[in-house]
Amino acid sequence: MNAERVVRRGVLAIAFAGLLAGGAYAQSPDPSSQQQDIKDDKKDIRSDKKDLAKDRADRNADQRDINKDKRDLAADRKDRNQDQRDINHDRRDLNKDRADRNKDQRDINKDKSQLASDVKKYGANSSQAQADRKDLHADRVDRNKDQKDINHDRKDLNKDRADRNADQHDINKDNRDLHADGKDRNQDQKDIHKDRKDLRHDRRGH
Repeated sequence: MNAERVVRRGVLAIAFAGLLAGGAYAQSPDPSSQQQDIKDDKKDIRSDKKDLAKDRADRNADQRDINKDKRDLAADRKDRNQDQRDINHDRRDLNKDRADRNKDQRDINKDKSQLASDVKKYGANSSQAQADRKDLHADRVDRNKDQKDINHDRKDLNKDRADRNADQHDINKDNRDLHADGKDRNQDQKDIHKDRKDLRHDRRGH
């Protein structure tokens, strides 16, 4: 009886050991499959590093564009402000020259009246009439000079307005470029965060 019990226990022990061995074998990963996973993970990591490096380069290039846009914007604003000051100066010159021209025209009108009066009173060749003609000539010269100054001021004003408008156009373009480059830079930064996340995930998987 004791011998039979010993045999049964031995058989059961061998059977149980076989079951354990079979389960362990079934649960152990296939070596070739594990090597393939490691290979794939390394490939993913390399790809993630490349993506990360590219997105960093793009982000840095966009940041350089942003810095250049800011410099261009500052320079164009400075030019625009200078042009506006020139316009204001041209307007003051124009107003002053118009006032001078109008005064000269009033002097001319007065000289004409004085000449007509003196001719009637003293004669056409009188010293008074000759003095009036001299004054009239001088006032006409002054009036013509002021008119030339007015024409010159108008040209300056038109040129400075054109420059100011061109600078404003450049400012608007710089603002659009700055906005677009800022948008690109922010997208690249998002891509960088995503690449880092992918890289950490692939490293943990490996």
